[in-house]
Amino acid sequence: MSAGVAPSRPPRPSAWQSELARGYRRPDELLAALGLDCSHLPAARAGHAAFPVRVPRGFVARMRHGDPDDPLLRQVLPVAAEQDDDPGFVQDPVGDLSAMSTPGVLHKYHGRALLVTTGACAINCRYCFRRHFPYGDAHAARHQWGPALAYLRGRPELTEIILSGGDPLTLPDHRLGTLAAELDATPHLRRLRIHSRLPIVLPERVDDAFLQWFTGGRLQPVMVLHANHASELDDSVAAACDRMRRAGVTLLNQAVLLRGINDDVASQEALSERLFAIGVLPYYLHQLDRVAGATHFLVAEDRARALAAALAERLPGYLVPQLTREDASAPAKTPLATPRHG
Repeated sequence: MSAGVAPSRPPRPSAWQSELARGYRRPDELLAALGLDCSHLPAARAGHAAFPVRVPRGFVARMRHGDPDDPLLRQVLPVAAEQDDDPGFVQDPVGDLSAMSTPGVLHKYHGRALLVTTGACAINCRYCFRRHFPYGDAHAARHQWGPALAYLRGRPELTEIILSGGDPLTLPDHRLGTLAAELDATPHLRRLRIHSRLPIVLPERVDDAFLQWFTGGRLQPVMVLHANHASELDDSVAAACDRMRRAGVTLLNQAVLLRGINDDVASQEALSERLFAIGVLPYYLHQLDRVAGATHFLVAEDRARALAAALAERLPGYLVPQLTREDASAPAKTPLATPRHG
């Protein structure tokens, strides 16, 4: 090294990256933080071995101390039922692998395609339909976006690109900004949609650097959030949503219907009301994807339909999410109820 030339230093992590790194990664840490006894530990460790515990500290702070039935905790703590073997629950419940047109590109529906950008998440939800997905071989970033971008450019019928994962917002802004610029330069695209749980579980992620690349191009920015319960939506989430909305981002929410967590009218009504209060429109209420390890979350379809009907009687139509199911090889999501609008 030449005299007087200082060695280069890696960039300092941003606030959200530091907070991401501080998250709980072991079930014993999570239980201790909530004052829960060790009776839950054997089952949690067994589930952790198959699908690791991962949850940000800020999300844990919203949970009820000492309550093993807290609706937020039940989404992230492994339980013994995950070991149940149900032949109707499989590793690829929505047919992602058969819909992969090129590594990391899922092209299921007309006019839009999805990029699997990464396998990383800030939180490992126990019902995740991609908990068994082979991310090591099948995410677009593995090949530096090249084949994925070439595929998208060769499909002029595409008007919308969806960034998914894992969670795309676990990637650093310089990588996502480079990708967004390439998409922005693809003339037939109109919208850039992101599906992310980070603004909910790690609202620090919504910073200036993120908003700059997400809203700085010509593509209309759409953020589909993933919140399942009103208790997830504290003031820090409200502030993050306000920043996005003021920057011109359309905000939608999709939830998963989960037994024992949000499968009652009061919970769903509270979720819709809270979402709208912070500037987010309820979009979808998904029937559980039948992924191996998530049998215990399933709500029977007739009960789901009855719940949707009851919710439509209590809320104006624009606050009633569409109850839907995703079926492998279907040309679109399957509506399960037709809410009244009024």
